[in-house]
Order: sequence, then C-alpha cells, then structure tokens
Amino acid sequence: MKRSNQSVRRRNRRIAVAAGAVVAFLGVVLTAQLTNQQGPVAAPTAPAASASAGGARTGELAFVRRQHSDPMAIGDVDAPVVLVQWTDMRCPYCAVFNRETLPVLRREYVDTGKVRIEVHDVAYFGQHSEDGAVAARAAAEQGRFFEFLGAVYQDAPDKGHPDLPRERLIAFAEKAGVPDIERFTADLDDSGLRAAAQASNSEAARLGVTSVPFFVAGDSALSGAQPTSVFRQYLDAAIAKAG
Repeated sequence: MKRSNQSVRRRNRRIAVAAGAVVAFLGVVLTAQLTNQQGPVAAPTAPAASASAGGARTGELAFVRRQHSDPMAIGDVDAPVVLVQWTDMRCPYCAVFNRETLPVLRREYVDTGKVRIEVHDVAYFGQHSEDGAVAARAAAEQGRFFEFLGAVYQDAPDKGHPDLPRERLIAFAEKAGVPDIERFTADLDDSGLRAAAQASNSEAARLGVTSVPFFVAGDSALSGAQPTSVFRQYLDAAIAKAG
C-alpha cells in the first residue's frame, strides 16, 4: 500500500508541475496580449479583419497564424479551432505524437474541417535540433514539411535524442519525397531559414514553453504526448467553446 501511495503522490506531483507550466505559459501570453508588448510574438495592434484575410481572429492569441499557403500548417484556414504545436526534431515524445496521435487527429478533426494544426519548431536539444528545424523548413520550401517530419519521427528511437547530421537530413528529405534534393541541400545553408528557426526557438522560450511537444487550442494548453483520448476531449472542448 505504501508503494502504491508513493506512486500516486509522484503522479500527482507531475500533474501539478505540468499544470503550473501551463498556467505560467498562458499568463505570459495573455499578459503580452493585454500590454501589447513588442517582440517575437507581438500582439496585434488591432483585431484581425477575418481569417480569410490571414492572421489570427479577434480573441485568438497572436501566435495563431491562419495564413493561406502556410507550409507548416494543415487544415482549413477558417476552421473553428487552431491547434498550435511546438515540436523539436530530436524529441522522442514529439515522435510518439506524430506517429500515434497525429494521424487520428488529421482524420477526425482536420479532414472534417473542425481543426487546423499549425507547427512551431524549437531547438531544445542542441545544434542538431536547430539543424533539423532548418531542414524541416527547407522541406517546407518545397511543400513537404509534414512529410519530412513524418520521415524524421518514424525513424526516431523510443528514448534519447538522435543525431541529425547533414547526410541523414538529406536522406530524410529523399524519403519524404522532396522533389529537388539539390535545392534542399543548398537550403540547409540558407541564413534566412536558420534565422527563422532561431527566432521560433526564442519565441517559444519567451512564451514559457519549456517542454515539448506542447499545444495550445483556444485559451487552454496541453503538454506532452498524451493519449489520443485526451486530445479528443481537449479538442472537443475547444470546439464547443469556439461555438
């Protein structure tokens, strides 16, 4: 019984820590919105005109993009809910989400027009994480962002942070069906793509995203590779709130 009680207490502590991180994240974001702070995620100075014009809707947090032809997003730009995801190319739990949960969410929520998914890359596990983010953006330049993520995460180990040397990134691009590998290889050295990846990482740090995968839908957050049933409940609640 003691061992069981200790397990419950440890689990409750983990839940409390995760809940605290979510509250801290939303507190930082909402404060930035209300005070109109400038920075990597500046709050809009005026309400977005409409989703069809591009940009977050009135009441949405400023990092929601809702941009047409966004290569790092899937789903209808006018979907009631945008699920924002922060991910690291070397994160084993991000890989679990991508392999096990994302296909279900695409089928049940994205393909049915209920949810749009927008990805923000981060580099929390060293230089190879940043290199992976640059490579994913290089694949996005050719419309193969999610295919590249799928290739990387399909090959990820259950534990640890796999190395992503240049030759391996090129192999993933080939597996993902990136049409022009020569262009992709050149883009790995594109200073603009690297600056964008670094800015995304700095933005996440400023917002208080301290672990990945991390998600925001509406005004609530979810951390970790939770079971698919948890994501269903989470998105259903966000959809109901969005009306």
